[in-house]
Amino acid sequence: MSTSVGLNENVEGALTYLLGFITGIVFLIIEKESQFVRFHAMQSTITFAGFWIVSMVLGYALFFFGWMLAGLVNILAFITWIVCLYKAYKGEWFKLPVVGDIAEQQIGKLET
Repeated sequence: MSTSVGLNENVEGALTYLLGFITGIVFLIIEKESQFVRFHAMQSTITFAGFWIVSMVLGYALFFFGWMLAGLVNILAFITWIVCLYKAYKGEWFKLPVVGDIAEQQIGKLET
């Protein structure tokens, strides 16, 4: 199925994850038709903004041990990024634990 941008839903869904929360925000703004793409864009925005904030706080607040913990958070973020990118490209409505439900609720609020 095509979207308001003119791409296939699975391609556009994967692109929402390409640059983390940045592409998530971009696709939230430009995509008006596809719930699939809007969901993945919201999930990308929430997930990767959260990872970025946690990584920054750990890295700067806890000094040496914080940098090690931030490194672990970054590894987890990378794995999450790969999985989400793959699942969206496969056309799956893949929900991350907790964040997926929040993304669905937020998309519902945007629609009303």
